[in-house]
Amino acid sequence: MSTNERPFDLLSKSIGQKVFIRLKNNVNIRGRMASFDAHMNVVLEEAEELDGGDLKAKLGTILLRGGNIIFVSPA
Repeated sequence: MSTNERPFDLLSKSIGQKVFIRLKNNVNIRGRMASFDAHMNVVLEEAEELDGGDLKAKLGTILLRGGNIIFVSPA
């Protein structure tokens, strides 16, 4: 991240891209980022819950509350 990039700039670049998200309860979600808002609520499409890197459940389109997100990274 350069000194001129803000967190929301990085999230904006992730729109339409596959991302990996870890939640506070140690749940791991992978999917394509459709949108986000100022509270870092995130809408994922084609979302999947992972367990140790293996597919646990297909979730489809979901909304993740920003307060539960620990990190977002490229998938």
